Amino acid sequence: MALLNDAVHNLSDVPALGISYLAMRWAERPADSEKTYGYHRAGTLAAFTNAFVLVLLSLWLGYEAFQRFRAPVAVVESWMMWTSVAALAVNGGITLALVRGRGDLNLRSILVHNFGDALSNIAIIAGALIIHATGDSWIDPLLGLAIGLLVLWSSIGILRESSHILLEGRPLDLRVEDVARAILTVEGVQEVHDVHLWSLGGGHHALSLHARIPDMHLDGCERLLVSIQRVAAKEFGVEHTTVQLERAGLPSKSGYGTCEKIAFTPAIENSIRVVR
Repeated sequence: MALLNDAVHNLSDVPALGISYLAMRWAERPADSEKTYGYHRAGTLAAFTNAFVLVLLSLWLGYEAFQRFRAPVAVVESWMMWTSVAALAVNGGITLALVRGRGDLNLRSILVHNFGDALSNIAIIAGALIIHATGDSWIDPLLGLAIGLLVLWSSIGILRESSHILLEGRPLDLRVEDVARAILTVEGVQEVHDVHLWSLGGGHHALSLHARIPDMHLDGCERLLVSIQRVAAKEFGVEHTTVQLERAGLPSKSGYGTCEKIAFTPAIENSIRVVR
């Protein structure tokens, strides 16, 4: 059972690697009139697809292991051991080759996948030795269940992170309030609100915000815009920054009264207002 589970898991590597490779090539395409931000999320979509398939696979592996607990079958230890040794060499090599690309979600999904395969191979080798020494056949479905749980655990994290990006969640390493406070350090910016920060995938981020400034000439506005974009890029790695400038001193009925502290809008967490 453990060997069957591992074989099915390894078989799933073929389409997973194919999807990830196509996504990597697709993500390299430049932005066009249809995809104005580019194709960065192709890798995120591939990671989500691979993780979703692995969740379904892990549930099937768990079901098959449970069935073997109810109806044990004879196990050929030598087949378990030598097949797993060969698979360990392949999965270990792929894992080492992908370590450098672990910052990319798409590549990390394949890295986690193959690392799980390698751990499964080690567990099967150990299980084969124990079965050979003790003759306990229940170890086989137990290993199969453990492999299914390992696949499920490794997939859920990738599924959660990729869905967060696809739903335009903020980059997990950035905080909206930190970005707003950094923009306030730009000379001339009096208030920042309606700050929206999201990930495009592949380590590319985008930012949009409203900034209130004193009345000034157009050339002064342009210099201030450049300064805001420079702060966003240098301190937070944001590549796309969109700023709407608003003139300070608007009447109170406009709804832009100042606040003494950061105020979160209940419905939209990242719609905030920060003043000096």
